[in-house]
Amino acid sequence: MDIAGKVFVVTGAGSGIGRAVALRLLAGGASVAGVDLNEESMEGTAELAQAGDRFTMHAVNITDRAAVEALPEAVVAAHGAVDGVANIAGVIQKFERVIDLDYSEIEKVMNVNFWGVINMVKAFLPLLTERPEASLLNVASMGAYAPVPGQAVYGASKAAVSLLSEALYAELLGTNVAVTAIYPGAIDTNIAANSGARLQAAPEAGAESKRKMTSPTEAARVIVEAIEKGRFRATIGSDAAMMDRLSRLNPKMATEMIGKQMADLLN
Repeated sequence: MDIAGKVFVVTGAGSGIGRAVALRLLAGGASVAGVDLNEESMEGTAELAQAGDRFTMHAVNITDRAAVEALPEAVVAAHGAVDGVANIAGVIQKFERVIDLDYSEIEKVMNVNFWGVINMVKAFLPLLTERPEASLLNVASMGAYAPVPGQAVYGASKAAVSLLSEALYAELLGTNVAVTAIYPGAIDTNIAANSGARLQAAPEAGAESKRKMTSPTEAARVIVEAIEKGRFRATIGSDAAMMDRLSRLNPKMATEMIGKQMADLLN
């Protein structure tokens, strides 16, 4: 897909990967309808983009189904059409074991990460199927195949997004809609603070530096390239790529390895 002149809806456009993707799409000549809970953050994206009316802001909670169902009409009114949807918004859970995790925290994570994607897919897919070519991109996570201690529910929510994306791909075979699943590793964003999550104990000195993190800008490059090439799936970061391979070859070894490497998140 040539993104120039196309219209994309990007969730989480106020910060992190969502902001970086919105900026890259706009730089490539596309128009973007940014969706985020935080309108002030989206104003920051607009200021960085300097894209005029090619960037519109839609302060919507993606877990609010009625609000999401009203979005397509608002986006079409602003931009005339919708050629692509990038479901990027997401939250992590508190760094706690499942046995200690409140049901309210579990429901919050599933509502945002899974039901938020479902709401967006159901609302916008009818419009996408009407376009000559269209893109539906869902951001899952390395956590969908590499279970991280203290992030079991987050990983489960992203595994659901992964399988949903693959099933949508199968259902839309032979149509004009390309479905892509993205699997980021550790990305240098403020998702923990935005999610209300924090480490139970400070990591050992130097632990953070040992965990190489990918920049949101690089993540956006991979995501927009995946849209342009209509890729089935893509990983972001050497950590995600390595664990993707290992989890296929030896899932038990992969689980034990990441469990040991990330154990300090809970200690």
